[in-house]
Amino acid sequence: MRRRTGGAGGPLARQFLVWQLVVVALLLGAVAALAAVQSADSFSETQGRRMLSVAEDVASVPTVRSALQTGRHDLLPSFARSAENLSGADRIEIVDADLVVRTSPDPARERRQFDPGASTAPAGRAWIGEQDGRTVVAQVPVIGDDGTVVGLVSAGIRAPALWSYLAGARAESVTLLGLALGIGVAGSLLLARRVRRQTLGLEPDEIVELVQRREAMLLGIKEGVVGLDTADRITLLNPVARELLELPAARPGEHVDELGLDDRLREVLTGAAAGEDQLVLRGARALVLNRMPVRLDGREVGAVVTLRDRTELTTLQHRLDASHTVTDTLRAQAHEFSNRLHTIAGLTELGEHDEVRRFVSGIVAASEGWRREVSTRVGDPSTAALLVAKSSQAAERGVTLELAAGTRLAPTDPERDPDLSADLVTVLGNLIDNAVDATASTPPGSVRRVEIGLAGGGSEAVRVEVRDSGPGVATGLAEEVFRAGFSTKAAEIGGRGLGLALARQACLRRGGTIAVRDTGQGPPGAVFAALLPLQPMEVRT
Repeated sequence: MRRRTGGAGGPLARQFLVWQLVVVALLLGAVAALAAVQSADSFSETQGRRMLSVAEDVASVPTVRSALQTGRHDLLPSFARSAENLSGADRIEIVDADLVVRTSPDPARERRQFDPGASTAPAGRAWIGEQDGRTVVAQVPVIGDDGTVVGLVSAGIRAPALWSYLAGARAESVTLLGLALGIGVAGSLLLARRVRRQTLGLEPDEIVELVQRREAMLLGIKEGVVGLDTADRITLLNPVARELLELPAARPGEHVDELGLDDRLREVLTGAAAGEDQLVLRGARALVLNRMPVRLDGREVGAVVTLRDRTELTTLQHRLDASHTVTDTLRAQAHEFSNRLHTIAGLTELGEHDEVRRFVSGIVAASEGWRREVSTRVGDPSTAALLVAKSSQAAERGVTLELAAGTRLAPTDPERDPDLSADLVTVLGNLIDNAVDATASTPPGSVRRVEIGLAGGGSEAVRVEVRDSGPGVATGLAEEVFRAGFSTKAAEIGGRGLGLALARQACLRRGGTIAVRDTGQGPPGAVFAALLPLQPMEVRT
């Protein structure tokens, strides 16, 4: 990927520094504003108490009380101005009982009506408050000799503007700003260095571009991709994988065990089933999975599993197998006919004409006998043809195919269930192949026989039973034999380890069953029993 020095905001360190300075400036501004407000509140409280003390001192002077009682108001201005100079108050006003201002630093206010506002001083109680928004005022009643209110004294001081509080703290602000700037720069550089190390030296816009490219690649490939961490939790699941695994609702972070997968698929995803090109059946699909560990700095951090849909290839492989079956049958028959022709030729040369007639009659009877038995008791043409072909293959390996005594299979109805005949051929063909393999592996001289039982057909479910004289199936492997890949050889497409799994899939797809058991008492062997119900019309539509 092309390296760049930074995006719209510059390199990561510069962006961190800029944002750090912005945050520091905002914090300093907020702190300064809060400090100014607190200073203003403190000023109002402190100066309010001081103005109250000044007003009380003025109101308690006998000269003030006497002047208000006798009307000698000319004595008040000089006393009030002197009190202002001594106390530092900006304004001291003395008001008579009629709320007329008798002295004020503002001549325009003298002899005018005094507006007490919310003050309680006219009622005889001291009051502290603000006037004109920025003046702290304390008002105290003047009590005459008879205990009545003869006037009031108002002392006020003007509050400074908020900026003056900030100007007073300018030195501290500059110091704090410099300290915060130094800490911010150092912190930004350290944080940027740590983040770059964790992001492999990529800038933020490069990370975004990398993620976007990865998403585009995952959406563009035909294979499914599943990412797992070391705890077998999903970290990545592209749309193709969701479709192939039939997991539309799966989310990153879910454990494999929470997805409801079968044992075989779970083993491949978690690595319990090792090997390349692991074949797994999922629904009606045949999937090939490959799992590769992901390592970073020498340690494993997870795994990536790729999935390929090989359903069509598997179908073609089985069609090819069917062609091979016909070829093998013809080859076996040609080999058998060749031997018989040599025998006939030898008898003819020896002049044993009667023996030739008996030999030919026996061949015809044996060949026609099996075909006649199959065509009489098996009404489905595809199944009957399969039995005839499998008989020749089995005979070449020294195994005899027989129909069970109660075998009766009615013709299948393609209009009612067009897939039944194909599924029956899949199940029966794989069961016969498995039985012939098992029986042919027995020691020479052993009884090598495979018995086939069929029942149902027409409007009924089809029941299949294949009994062999092989070594049988161990009790603990009764379920394992139907798992894709269960074999002494690798499970390849069309290879060993897949046939019984396909048979099981065909049964389960239409709601049927398949199972295996030992023959019980008597000669060893295995019995495979399958049930293929008719599919309801709504399932096929």
